[in-house]
Amino acid sequence: MNPAYMSAIAALCGSAIGALASVGTTWLTQHYRSEVLRRAQEYTRREGIFVEFIDSSSRAFADGLIRTSIEDPSKIILLYATMGKLRLFASDQTVEAAQEVMDQIIKTYYRPKLDLQTRPDVDGGSDILRELSERCCADLRPYKQ
Repeated sequence: MNPAYMSAIAALCGSAIGALASVGTTWLTQHYRSEVLRRAQEYTRREGIFVEFIDSSSRAFADGLIRTSIEDPSKIILLYATMGKLRLFASDQTVEAAQEVMDQIIKTYYRPKLDLQTRPDVDGGSDILRELSERCCADLRPYKQ
């Protein structure tokens, strides 16, 4: 074989390998960026639903502390709507914790009301959102990386 052909073939092979390396690197970079963007969007979506549920729960719980019955069902309906969204994206443990929060809120409406003039006994059970918040953080943890 002619040495000139060998040089030409070697140069073409080197160019082809360089082009493939460039294409591969570009593809991997785009794939990584797409994955990071997808994870960020998923994190934002889940975080928004969790925050919406916690906000609605807080308002409904505060309403339940001062009212003797559910006078405005729209506060509870918003909670049920957000619960439906939660079921789409959250883990089973988070949904169970949210269900417990909803149950506590409904019970609060029909419990004896707090006397806001006297200082109530505060115990660890008064934070009905604690378990839910911890579960939400656990659900969001894989998307932070």
